[in-house]
Amino acid sequence: MRDLVDVYFPEATCVLVIQDNLNTHNPAFLYEVFEPAEAKRILDRLDFHFTPKHGSWLNMAEIEFSVLSRQCLDRRIEDETSLIQEITAWQEERNKMHATVDWQFTTDDARIKLKKLYPSINK
Repeated sequence: MRDLVDVYFPEATCVLVIQDNLNTHNPAFLYEVFEPAEAKRILDRLDFHFTPKHGSWLNMAEIEFSVLSRQCLDRRIEDETSLIQEITAWQEERNKMHATVDWQFTTDDARIKLKKLYPSINK
């Protein structure tokens, strides 16, 4: 986070950070890493937004990384070249299979669980 505000976007007054709802993604953790004044300085330049808990693109990316880890990276790979070849072969196979995510959270479920986010005519 410090690199975001100091290295990558030093001229920005505010950096928008989009992340999932993982319990470790908590701005308070900066206070465990930095002195309070430094943590506050960093936090004052960040604006956190969280993806939906169900069905976000970030969840899909995490699912794919999990599958990659279990199917391809579950062993020692000798060097970077071999790693790139292994991942490329795995990716080509996944794409050939047209692998998808089977969401169990339906639109109707969302309307019930996330009722406050959906506008209603009958209030």
